Amino acid sequence: MAERGGRRGRRERALLWCVLVAAWEAAWGQLRYSLPEEMPKGSFVGDVAKDLGLDLPALRDRGAFVVDKGRTQYFVLDLQNGHLSIKERVDREEICAAAATCVINFEILVKNPMKLYKGEVQVQDINDNSPSFPERKSVLEISEYTPPGTRFPLEKAQDPDIGVNSLQNYECSETRYFTLDVKNGDDGVKYPELILQRSLDREEQAAHNLTLTATDNGSPMKSGSTTIQIIVLDGNDNAPEFTQSVYKVTVREDMTVGSRVLQVTATDRDEGPNAEVKYSFFKIPEEFDKTFKLDPESGEIEIKEKLNFEEQTFYELHVQARDAGGLSSHSKVLIKVADVNNHVPEIVITSVFSPVPEDTPLGTVIAIFNVQDRDSGANGEVRCSIAERLPFRLEKTFDNYYSVVTAEELDREKVSEYNVTVRAADGGSPSLWSSAVLALRVLDVNDNAPVFAEARYSARLPENNAAGALVLTVRAADADWGQNARVRYRLSEGRVRGAPLSSYVSVQAETGALYALRSFDYEEVREVGLWVRAEDGGAPALSSNVSVRLVIVDENDNAPQVLYPPPAPAPGAGWAGVELAPRSAEPGALVAKVVAVDADAGQNAWLSYELAKATEPGLFRVGLHSGEVRTARFPLARDAARQSLVVVVKDHGRPALSATATLTVVLAESVAELLSELGSAAAAAPGEPAGSLTRWLVVAVAAVSCLFLAFLLLLLALRLRRWRRSQLLAAGSGALRGVPASHFVGIDGVRAFLHSYSHEVSLTADSRKSQLRLSGGSCCDTLPARAPAEAPGDLVPTGDHVDENGGQVSFQQAQPNTDWRFSQTQRPGTSGSQNGEEGGAWPNNQFDTEMLQAMILASANEAADGNSTLGGGTGTMGLSARYGPQFTLQHVPDYRQNVYIPGSTATLTNAASKRDAKSAASAGGNKKKSGKKEKK
Repeated sequence: MAERGGRRGRRERALLWCVLVAAWEAAWGQLRYSLPEEMPKGSFVGDVAKDLGLDLPALRDRGAFVVDKGRTQYFVLDLQNGHLSIKERVDREEICAAAATCVINFEILVKNPMKLYKGEVQVQDINDNSPSFPERKSVLEISEYTPPGTRFPLEKAQDPDIGVNSLQNYECSETRYFTLDVKNGDDGVKYPELILQRSLDREEQAAHNLTLTATDNGSPMKSGSTTIQIIVLDGNDNAPEFTQSVYKVTVREDMTVGSRVLQVTATDRDEGPNAEVKYSFFKIPEEFDKTFKLDPESGEIEIKEKLNFEEQTFYELHVQARDAGGLSSHSKVLIKVADVNNHVPEIVITSVFSPVPEDTPLGTVIAIFNVQDRDSGANGEVRCSIAERLPFRLEKTFDNYYSVVTAEELDREKVSEYNVTVRAADGGSPSLWSSAVLALRVLDVNDNAPVFAEARYSARLPENNAAGALVLTVRAADADWGQNARVRYRLSEGRVRGAPLSSYVSVQAETGALYALRSFDYEEVREVGLWVRAEDGGAPALSSNVSVRLVIVDENDNAPQVLYPPPAPAPGAGWAGVELAPRSAEPGALVAKVVAVDADAGQNAWLSYELAKATEPGLFRVGLHSGEVRTARFPLARDAARQSLVVVVKDHGRPALSATATLTVVLAESVAELLSELGSAAAAAPGEPAGSLTRWLVVAVAAVSCLFLAFLLLLLALRLRRWRRSQLLAAGSGALRGVPASHFVGIDGVRAFLHSYSHEVSLTADSRKSQLRLSGGSCCDTLPARAPAEAPGDLVPTGDHVDENGGQVSFQQAQPNTDWRFSQTQRPGTSGSQNGEEGGAWPNNQFDTEMLQAMILASANEAADGNSTLGGGTGTMGLSARYGPQFTLQHVPDYRQNVYIPGSTATLTNAASKRDAKSAASAGGNKKKSGKKEKK
């Protein structure tokens, strides 16, 4: 019990000493611990967490662990308490053999950030081994002629322990013939020798038995013994003698098996059989006997197996020379192994941090590895390197540990993976080298915004498309990877005609396909501009925008709309679309004009007119592009008085759409004949009461009478007003003071246009001599831009003279001025005109169209104020005299394209001088025509 208590006390003192040493070493930044051997598993070695200055949560979070070197791992790190404990049995004699100092190195790797700590544990020897002899009984033969003082080497004992626990002394049992002498060898090992004290006598005692005991100095002391039997031989009194007491040789570790190391030689002065010497190894370790072979006859020592400097650098062999008489002598052979560069450096990867984020800061540790070379000296000095073109560099941590750190910024979009080849070469000649490949994958970071394939997108979408139709597909690519490269699309906020953009189009988030949510109408929306945003799936997300222009393409989905003649009214509501054509009309005389518009654009709005049906074929013709109905020949007496014409209006779309207009032309010389013809037609109509026709006749006569009286009053006021202007102009030296500003807005062109198609209005049934005619000079009271040269002072245009005393006021009717037109690019109609009535340019200038509307509205306002000099009713601009009371300004829609002015082939121009120059010629032509009519 006392011995067991003493052992426990010594262990406790050893543990306390280890803790104190570890604390002192931790203060210097190196983990160093010490412990006795043969400690049980799980025993405490050191407090790593405390010595490294890390708290337990940080140690666990950073995943600290003891690096496995591929050999026996004796220690383990407990992350629950931060202690280093024993994992495997620690036997100092097994690990370090006879080394004076036994140290076990270990490394602890801590991650995030990665750092390697080196430590060592010194294993302390305990007296756990007793001295032992190779054989429990040995035999020693000695001749009786051996002189006293002769020494006989004995087999030494072995004790794996070191220091005081190792072999310390030998003791031999008492005898009067022999004494024991203990010598210290060059290697510090004690060797027992038996010394003969007095001569032996075989006849007196043939054998002697001795007990040899070996002891150590441990606590407690341990010992081992062997029995030596000495046999006394008769005769042979000379033992062999070696030429050298110690043989020394140095050999290379790469010597081939069977090579000769050295030869030992011994001579015997005896003769005969007693002089024959045999050689043998004298009690050498078993592993040495496997390495070398001794020729018993020649004494040559050869190599039986390959030498290894790293395993054994020195061999001590004892050689015995024995003659036939049994006498022997011993010599020592010392063999030193020279290191040869025969080991390739070994690269051991300790830890690799992969994948590596591409935004990793410079100097970050990526991998840690260890290089080992079992050679010594320059052959064991290792140099490591990696390729220079890589964005990494090597840093030596301590001893043979290296770290791979980032030297340049990483970019996954350029290089996504690296195979870093580490090359380790030693300093031998020739140099040996090895390599290892570190596979590093670069982890993507969201550092690239999506990029569209095109700088801008545009698409053409036919109108009347189906809801959900695919318009186009936008595509954006992201150079990142994974979720960071996943692109989603969405529309930016916007509005179209006051409605949200999302109600018109949508974009598929995954594919970028743009769909139309509703059917587009070119007449409402002609172009849609929008922005599409592409956004990746990174955090934070990156995005980019692209503009998309969606052009709506017009389709022929609107049939032509006939403005004049108006559609047929209900029965009993009167006549519509009735025109008067004199039977004396010449071929080419204008009878009427069909006015139509098309809400489409471009070719789909180009209109053409055709005469589909006529009461008298060949009597009338219709202008292909103008819609003007003219006489094709002189009316004949056999021609019916009432002609019905059906005009088809077609556009140029595919397929073409059309509309029809029905026009009634009455061949009559006066209004009375017109009314008479209409009355007879009404009477012929079945089911219509006779009173209705009479009522309409009375209304027509009353309307004509009122129109005539109003015209007389208006003509008188016009004359007085012009006279007044002439007086003001003369007094003001030609200044245009007092003239209303509305007369200079260009409305005179509209008035002249309206005047050019005015007809004769008969006051009675037989009033061909009493006619009210509107001349070109009397319908417009606007001052000319320049007074004519032939009448500089007269502001009243020339025409028929006014008879103030007579009962008839007559003016000659002026013919339409065919030269007074728009330019080719401004002419209303369905196509351009090249000097013919069938030609005409399409109105594609928005400004000209708006100017024409402004002129019509200005004339309407003037008529509404009572200042109109055109002779028409209020709000009619004088058109009712031509087309009947149903045609007012409300029949003129606000169309931006293809606007036709009913009843006129004249078009406006901005050249005022051209209009004034032609007025005189027009007046002359009217006088001639009036003269012809009067003669008739």
